[in-house]
Amino acid sequence: MKFIKPILVLCCSLLLTTAFAQTKTLPDVTVKTLKGAAKNMQDFGKDGKITVISFWATWCAPCKKELDAIADVYEDWQAAYDMELVAVSIDTRRAIATVPAMVAAKGWEYTVLTGKATELQNAFNFQTIPQTFLIDQQGNIVYHHNGYVPGDEFELEEKIKTLAKK
Repeated sequence: MKFIKPILVLCCSLLLTTAFAQTKTLPDVTVKTLKGAAKNMQDFGKDGKITVISFWATWCAPCKKELDAIADVYEDWQAAYDMELVAVSIDTRRAIATVPAMVAAKGWEYTVLTGKATELQNAFNFQTIPQTFLIDQQGNIVYHHNGYVPGDEFELEEKIKTLAKK
């Protein structure tokens, strides 16, 4: 009986250490540029840049509000933190045709990609949008957030600022 407690403590410690030591890397999934060129999601962040990946759709009002809010500070973020934002539309094939016009009308300066909703949701393990992932300079997922309320962009900036200092 007196050996059970130390063994249990040791097992729990090993389990926690293993859980926290695992790095969440970007999944191997292909998306397309607005011109139809294929791009692998694993390529982001490996160039030494901090990357924000935002999954959105043209029909999602909170998604557009989040991307509009970030657009207001995006140029400053790029200059201060050497980062980029990648907006990945998970619209249907029919709705994807409207994405370029919406991006132009809104003046978003982001890299905009498109992908299959189910494939991306399974690969990144999310159900709702907007879904925002923060990728460090080595391509690891270090933070994610779903939904949007005004001010979330400032919380995201704090996370980016912390990464930029590393």
